[in-house]
Amino acid sequence: MRLSTRIALAVGVLVPLLVLASGWIMVRLVTRDVHAQSDAHLRQRAAAVLPEARNLLRAMANDRPASVEQARQRRLFTSALDLGIRVTGPDGTVSGGPQPKATVTLPATAAALRPVTVPDGGRSWRVLAEPLSVTRPSVSGTLWLFSSDTAGQAQIGQVRRRILTVAVLTAPVAGLAAWATATRFARPLLALQRRAGGIDPRSSANRLEHTPTRIPEIDALARTLQTVLARYDEQAARTAEALATARSFSAAASHELRTPLMSMRINLDVLDGTPEPGREERGEIIADLRAEHERLLGLLVMLRTLAQGDLVEADAFAPVDLADLLEAAVTDLRRERPAARVAVDSAPGCVVHAWPPGLRSAVDNLLTNAALHGANPDGSARIEVVLRPAADPAALCLTVSDHGPGIPADARGEIFQRFRRGPDSPGSGLGLTLVAQQIALHGGTVTVTDRPDGTPGAHIAVLLPRPSAPHSLPTHRAWLPAPTPAP
Repeated sequence: MRLSTRIALAVGVLVPLLVLASGWIMVRLVTRDVHAQSDAHLRQRAAAVLPEARNLLRAMANDRPASVEQARQRRLFTSALDLGIRVTGPDGTVSGGPQPKATVTLPATAAALRPVTVPDGGRSWRVLAEPLSVTRPSVSGTLWLFSSDTAGQAQIGQVRRRILTVAVLTAPVAGLAAWATATRFARPLLALQRRAGGIDPRSSANRLEHTPTRIPEIDALARTLQTVLARYDEQAARTAEALATARSFSAAASHELRTPLMSMRINLDVLDGTPEPGREERGEIIADLRAEHERLLGLLVMLRTLAQGDLVEADAFAPVDLADLLEAAVTDLRRERPAARVAVDSAPGCVVHAWPPGLRSAVDNLLTNAALHGANPDGSARIEVVLRPAADPAALCLTVSDHGPGIPADARGEIFQRFRRGPDSPGSGLGLTLVAQQIALHGGTVTVTDRPDGTPGAHIAVLLPRPSAPHSLPTHRAWLPAPTPAP
């Protein structure tokens, strides 16, 4: 059922109910006014006939002649005008004028001291009782006055019928008026529904456009729909990025793992072949298998970390003390590579807004790269790590220097590319790629130069913004290679 129809039905039911409720109040007020008018007339006549009623009661008690008693009855009935009257005493009852039948039971005198209604078949009467008492002789009785309530009841009935008529007529009129009004005011909502229903994010770049209608509920609904659609677009984009990252991960893994796996397969065939290799050759093959195995593990770890960096959300970032993170990374490097000597010079209070796992991975790869490529022939390596506020007060500077052969100037633009590694490098070729990804993800920059003191070696400087200088995540992150098209 449409909203306009629901509103029409609701109004068509509610308005007659309100009319009936108002009519009930009106009938009560009219009834009170009619009774008040009749009761005032009763009290006025009661005050006027009360002396004549006492005289009649005294005549009845003194057993006066019938002519005297009749004369006093006539004066009593004359003073009552249009009202019925009844006097009851110890010696009988005298009545005259319009009044209920003698068989109608009257209320107790105490209850009728204020006018009450007494039914009499199809009629009703307003009744007022006034106590009578005389001396000489001392007797008491009751004066009853009766006023027909038929005219008042007819008036009340007429009011009641008119209210019912109005209630019956207002039901369809109010329903039609409500339907027309609801239909008119629902037009902006229907227009919004048509615009929203015509949007297909899969086939069109059009989005919901809304012109304010000055109807708060509809404008708020339009803003809510725009927010929902924007979140849908964002999630759809993130889903597309996740699918692209998964395809890239699969393509990169299959491409890069093919060569070491083939090499491992050849070595296994040699080990299992005829003739069997000698002890020395067998040792070389096993060492080669171990090296290829380590390379495979490192490659998979790097690919997984790159994929995580491509999918990380902004809510994963938190304040990180870079000095503490650097100290933990250096401690792990010293444990894994005892021959590496690392000198750390860090300033306190170096806090950045970062994704802790990603930043730790970048620092680990910077240190590992320095330990590998800055090693001496005997396997030892000297590394200097400095963490200081940068010249720009809104940034921090982390430098990692080694004493290796350094990086030629013409190769410094390529070392951060995927799978770029030297001929003698045991790594996967993704370590510095991951460093570049994470630094970019954190809104920083990374540069490679010669050592500032002029001695041989590489000097890598990383600039990271402080939390007071917020940055946005890159809109496009594609550090994994694009999937290779199928032939």
